[in-house]
Amino acid sequence: MKTPLWKPSEERIRQANVTRFIEYVKQKQGKQIRDYFDLNQWSIDQIPDFWARLWEFAEIKASRGYDRVVDDLNKFPGAKWFPGARLNFAENLLRYRDDRLAFIFRGETQKAARMTYAELYTSVARLAVLHILQIPLPEQEALIPILTT
Repeated sequence: MKTPLWKPSEERIRQANVTRFIEYVKQKQGKQIRDYFDLNQWSIDQIPDFWARLWEFAEIKASRGYDRVVDDLNKFPGAKWFPGARLNFAENLLRYRDDRLAFIFRGETQKAARMTYAELYTSVARLAVLHILQIPLPEQEALIPILTT
């Protein structure tokens, strides 16, 4: 096995969201998942269970829950995930208004960027006011909706 270029400290591992998720899965599923590699294998072997636990762990807000996690695991591409669920993407993104990171962007040709939940909320509020007042966006700004099916 090759030597990794970087390895997180024990403290960073303890504080990582994936570590919290592993503990959550152990508690909910009674699984003996020791590390990321066990979690990865479980996510492959038990796809619906993995995604159901992730939905719960992420505290996805939905006006209607899903009927099942996935309609047909043999249909890739084309499987329908969380059929029956009704949720508001913005409601889930805008539920926090603190200084935790909401987005981290890194691109090969663009400058890296970060945005906190508070900054995201303020930006969305600003765009909402422009929309309500029917004021056009400044030229350098773009409003790009993200559509999922």
